[in-house]
Amino acid sequence: MRKTELLIPAGSLDVLRTAVVYGADAVYIGGEAFGLRAKAHNFSIEEMREGIAFAHERGVKVYVTANILAHNEDLPGVEAYFEELRQVKPDALIISDPGIFDIARRILPQTDIHISTQANNTNYGTYQFWHRLGAKRVVSARELSLEEIRQIRAHIPADMEIESFVHGAMCISYSGRCLLSNFLAGRDANQGACTHPCRWKYSLVEETRPGEYMPVYEGERGTYIFNSKDLCMIEHIPELVEAGIDSFKIEGRMKTALYVAAVARTYRRAIDDFQREPALYREHMEWYKEEIGKCTYREFTTGFYFGKPTEDAQIYHSNTYVKNYTYLGTVEEIGPKGSFRIEQKNKFSLGETIEVMKPDGRNLQAVVREIRDEEGNAQESAPHPRQRLWVDLGADVEVYDILRKRTDAV
Repeated sequence: MRKTELLIPAGSLDVLRTAVVYGADAVYIGGEAFGLRAKAHNFSIEEMREGIAFAHERGVKVYVTANILAHNEDLPGVEAYFEELRQVKPDALIISDPGIFDIARRILPQTDIHISTQANNTNYGTYQFWHRLGAKRVVSARELSLEEIRQIRAHIPADMEIESFVHGAMCISYSGRCLLSNFLAGRDANQGACTHPCRWKYSLVEETRPGEYMPVYEGERGTYIFNSKDLCMIEHIPELVEAGIDSFKIEGRMKTALYVAAVARTYRRAIDDFQREPALYREHMEWYKEEIGKCTYREFTTGFYFGKPTEDAQIYHSNTYVKNYTYLGTVEEIGPKGSFRIEQKNKFSLGETIEVMKPDGRNLQAVVREIRDEEGNAQESAPHPRQRLWVDLGADVEVYDILRKRTDAV
């Protein structure tokens, strides 16, 4: 059995730490330019250096995205950026553009290169091509089935790695190459500035009746005609492993620490259970599904893995997430008498029952006994986002534990 890597996204230094603590084998991040998530917080060079040091101390790798489809004016900046990355020493670069690939090979010859899903990786000939040029890994197109991935594995060198998305948002366009955002908002999805117009609601206007908006319906279900369900393969770990996939990739560099922790922790346990004993994996299936359901998501699909998606892979009635739990904060420091400090993310109050989510898989129920600000003043509630607070739950709480509450909690 090939070793399976769990690859988790991080859009900020805090989320990187969360990904590492909650079970990632590797984390992928973006710098302040040349990645495909311009709206994520992203990392300065100093934050990259700090994050890579944190990860490496715990045996976790860090990959840096540079996967835009570059124009001429981008190339000098890419050269300067890679010169900076040489000092930071990421474990790999994720690249889609051959011109950027060439610059990376010249400036960072010792750094592994992974070929992004943006590079149209749909057949074993493409994998063989990139292997000859020196790529370590290719990220499969989301449009491949498990059978196609098995065929690719059978036709490529044993030392070439396959990375595939197993969880997260799907794109309406082929492997993310989309012009909708350019056309409707003037922001280039292939340069990292996508406005996600596939999630918008649309109406129809007839040429001779300007200003008269007619709704677009799919039967009785609504008007969100491009809105895909999210990918979730937690119930299919055996099939993914059997197909020869080396790295299970989670989508979501713009997600919260709560989302990253919940997905990382769940897939970590599922992978470990399956590799330890397949019967254990089957035994814990309801736990995996319950925990994944505590993340924000848009309903779930298996994407293209078992054939081309049908109309059931789209959500026609809404573009909102299912959100069963709210993120309250991550424990930053333990204080006296069982208190701890957090940066508050969403409101909670004295007397509320909340859940403490631990990296080892435990969830503790606890009642909020005390809230104080940094000056020691007591508060009845925590209504101000990003306020640093000292909280007492009367529970066993440790640094990196995450606080969450049910959205319907009183």
